[in-house]
Amino acid sequence: MVGKDVKRFKAGDQVFGTPGMTFGAHAEYTCVPEDGALVIKPASMTWEEAAAIFLGASTALFYLRDKGRIQAGHKILIYGASGAIGTYAVQLAKYFGAEVTGVCSTTNLIMVKSLGADAVIDYTKDDYTKSGETYDLILDTVGKTSFSHCRKSLKPNGIFLPVVMDLTELVQIVWTAIAGGKRVKGGVAGENVEDLEFLKELIEAGKLNPVIDRCYPLEQTAEAFRYVEKGHKKGNVVITVKQN
Repeated sequence: MVGKDVKRFKAGDQVFGTPGMTFGAHAEYTCVPEDGALVIKPASMTWEEAAAIFLGASTALFYLRDKGRIQAGHKILIYGASGAIGTYAVQLAKYFGAEVTGVCSTTNLIMVKSLGADAVIDYTKDDYTKSGETYDLILDTVGKTSFSHCRKSLKPNGIFLPVVMDLTELVQIVWTAIAGGKRVKGGVAGENVEDLEFLKELIEAGKLNPVIDRCYPLEQTAEAFRYVEKGHKKGNVVITVKQN
C-alpha cells in the first residue's frame, strides 16, 4: 500500500531498505515515509538477499568511506571479516582499490578469501600484530581488538575504526583527534537513499554480494537470535516471511 500523495513508489513495487530506529522489521508489515531509506529492489535479487543488505553494508561503507577516507592503494586489515559487516567491508575495500587482509576463524578463511581478500589471518592461530605488517586502516567489526593492541600495526597516520564502542573508544576518538598522528574514529552510520542507491548499483554490477548463512521462518525468530548469539555465523542470518 502507498499513501495518496506518494510519488516515488506505486502499489506492487518490490522495494528494500530499512525502517530506521523504529525497528519493527520482524513484523509482516511496517510503515516508512516516502523519503526514507527505501529503493526499488533489482529483479535479479531475492528477498533474502535484499533483507541482508542494509545494516551490514551501510555500516561498512560508513566506516571505510566516511570515517576511514579509504583510497586506492591503502592497506587495510578487517577484524571479523566473516561477519555481517566484515563480508561487506572486504568487498567494498576491494572496490575502492585497497589491499585487504581479513582476520577470521579457521572455518571462514576460504570464504573470506573468495570475497576478494588479498591475505587472511586465522586469529585462533596467529596474532596479526606480530606479523610486522602495518596498515593505513584497521577496521574492527566485532569489538575483539583495541587501539592499544593494534597501535604498532598502524602506519604513522593510520586510523583505527572500532564499530563496537564504549567509553574507552569515545575518549580515544577525542584524544587522538587533538594529539594527531595515529587516530581512532567512529560514529553511527546514517540512513539515506543515496547510500542505498550506491549499494544497489554495486550489487547490480556484481561487485557486492550478500553472504547469507541461514534463513529462518518468522515463527522461528527466537531460534535465529539464539544461533546468532553463538557468535559463529558467516555473514547474515535472515528472517523470511511467507508471501501470499
